[in-house]
Amino acid sequence: MKKLLLLFMIGIFGLSCSQQTPKVLKTNFSKEALLQKVEDEEGKTVTIQQILDQHKGKVLVLDFWAGWCRDCLKALPKAKELEDNNKNIDFVFLSLDRSKEGFDKSLERFEMKDKENYWFASGWKNDFNNYIDLNWIPRYMVIDQKSAIAKYYAISPEDPDIQATIDKLLK
Repeated sequence: MKKLLLLFMIGIFGLSCSQQTPKVLKTNFSKEALLQKVEDEEGKTVTIQQILDQHKGKVLVLDFWAGWCRDCLKALPKAKELEDNNKNIDFVFLSLDRSKEGFDKSLERFEMKDKENYWFASGWKNDFNNYIDLNWIPRYMVIDQKSAIAKYYAISPEDPDIQATIDKLLK
């Protein structure tokens, strides 16, 4: 009986802790999502809308990660390769580290200080992350030149749809 209960608990835990493709692949952000605040490295608060406005007219890749996330750290070399292979587009890194101190340490430890970084000081559950169905990291999104979502859901920088979407947008 104990073995059955243990297997059941492992099964439930495994199902609830895996990345699942959202049922609806969104192409635009809600007003509430765009008003979500994040902090930059200096602690200055900006909204997602302000970040998108800074990159309007360019293709933008959003990379959701955290220094404590083993999958994110495994993906970092391929994320860097994606960035290196696409010098003509912008990349923004959105951290889900648990504290400002953790965010700062992660940027230093993983040599991210030369990139555009923001931190969700509000934590994982917020209007932006809830709207985009963020249930696991790493996660990647491609935003087009008009700030619409061109690629809603990718879990690896090696996902061929990321590069295909970038190439299509740059034509």
